[in-house]
Amino acid sequence: MAAIANLQSVPPKLSYEEFLTAYDGVRAEWVDGEVVMVLPASDRHQDLVDFLVALLHIYIETKELGWVRSAPFQMRLTPLARGREPDLLFVKKERIDLIQATYLNGPADLAVEVTSPESLLRDRGEKFAEYELAGIPEYWLLDPDRQRADFYVLGTDGRYRLVTVGEDGIYHSQALAGFWLKVSWLWQNPLPKVLTVLRELKIME
Repeated sequence: MAAIANLQSVPPKLSYEEFLTAYDGVRAEWVDGEVVMVLPASDRHQDLVDFLVALLHIYIETKELGWVRSAPFQMRLTPLARGREPDLLFVKKERIDLIQATYLNGPADLAVEVTSPESLLRDRGEKFAEYELAGIPEYWLLDPDRQRADFYVLGTDGRYRLVTVGEDGIYHSQALAGFWLKVSWLWQNPLPKVLTVLRELKIME
């Protein structure tokens, strides 16, 4: 009888649609029918995400490249039965039709994860493998605690390769046409002013 009681206590798996309804506005991810709660972000983590979103939003809008969102916004990876919530998503304008009211119905063109002690293994392990299998062309892994930035680009073999940042400390994105980033900007305290960076990128006078 105890075994039957234990089986009955196991929560049923949710469909993705049920998950979206039940966890609307909640920081959570959907993994093969099960819900994985996401812990609140630290001030430093959110500062970095907000900096990147503000910077990329203006750059993408000015260049008319597509669409960018920060968490919480779901990215559904249907073949993998995953609903992930990257810290930042970018979708090219030719794929805008994938955007639904509360989720992206397919892989982004760029996913960015800012790691925390709680998410480090997941971001470098599970999500790395999932994003690679889903065919996300570019993946940034930013670790403010270690001041480490890893930039991955999908090769023709479907595998991620680590892009080496040059001696100038500048990373040139492939997903975002013409966009480059000084890695040192990410670790400044306080972070650089967005308008200052945009001027350096020749977006603003």
